[in-house]
Amino acid sequence: MDFELNQDQCAFADTAKQFATEQLAPLAAEWDEKQIFPKAVLRQAGELGFLSLYTPEEQGGLGLSRLDSSIIFEQLAMGCTSTTAFMTIHNMVGWMVASFASEQAKTEFCPKLLTGEALASYCLTEANAGSDAASLTTSAVKDGDSYILNGAKAFISGAGETEVLVVMARTGCEGGQSTGASGISAFIVPADAPGVSYGRKEPKMGWNSQPTRAVTLENVEIPASYLLGAEGEGFKFAMKGLDGGRINIASCSIGTAQQALNQTKQYVTERRQFGKTLSQFQSVQFKLADMTTELVAARQLVRYAASKLDRQDPEATAYCAMAKRFATDVGFRVCDAAMQLYGGYGYIKEYPLERHFRDVRVHQILEGTNEIMRLIISRRVLSDEAELL
Repeated sequence: MDFELNQDQCAFADTAKQFATEQLAPLAAEWDEKQIFPKAVLRQAGELGFLSLYTPEEQGGLGLSRLDSSIIFEQLAMGCTSTTAFMTIHNMVGWMVASFASEQAKTEFCPKLLTGEALASYCLTEANAGSDAASLTTSAVKDGDSYILNGAKAFISGAGETEVLVVMARTGCEGGQSTGASGISAFIVPADAPGVSYGRKEPKMGWNSQPTRAVTLENVEIPASYLLGAEGEGFKFAMKGLDGGRINIASCSIGTAQQALNQTKQYVTERRQFGKTLSQFQSVQFKLADMTTELVAARQLVRYAASKLDRQDPEATAYCAMAKRFATDVGFRVCDAAMQLYGGYGYIKEYPLERHFRDVRVHQILEGTNEIMRLIISRRVLSDEAELL
């Protein structure tokens, strides 16, 4: 499939590139060093539609394809990986609310989510339910026209600073603990609802422009209208969200790696050793060739997987897993190689290479670890119905 960008996609990319260059890149190092969550800049992103890229148009979003969104996220990540990654999470939550919430909840939450007036966190992971998300134990018990939520979530991006949570919880627990994915439902929870509390801001290797905290829910009462879809559909929504989320985070890896490659190209053409520029050494030339080749291959796979998701191809989930696994591994390798070519300068904070290196590392872990991606792919390959090629 030819992924030459059409006129609209070029316009999207140019707008995103301009925003990344003017609003993200100049402050990314300060946000990282001081652990600043740039809410004002995120609201500016919302005004441009970057927080509602694939939210349906009937709910006020741009209604773009996942391929279009991937192109945009790639450009934004070149400005700040961590902040763009949060935008991808917010986009996923906004899409879920706009697609599956009751009309009452859509009216209440969508306008603020789409503009960035309210920012959102996605609450699936628990301390003992990471890769095995279907084993989560947070409960939601129906009580008249309300649900009562109890439980705890871990590693929640934006927690403590966002205004809206989408929480995955187990329903049907009144007669005993339900088990498996079929008992999981999704709920909108106002972040300041009575009974919601937050743990410390986790000290992290990267992604420092967004806070990460545990979220505890203790007898949190919400209206029944805050249920997304029907009871038991939450895990299905989560998996749909994760397919797109894997494309999103893969796109962030590609954008960061491209920025690292661009900066390295400039550095090796200026830095001189042994009487000539680094770019004149064949070993450096070969390294740049390998970095570029892998990055182009990763970009093509991500866009191919995004197009599969847009077409609702039956193999889309496997392709999203392949794209996520490959692109996040390549993104990390490219940033690692870029740091090596910078030498000692790559290791100090005056230059951005060490931040790129730190920020992309977590992409191999979140949205399903790359080991889980291999499990998804291999199961599909071994399936009798698989048509991956």
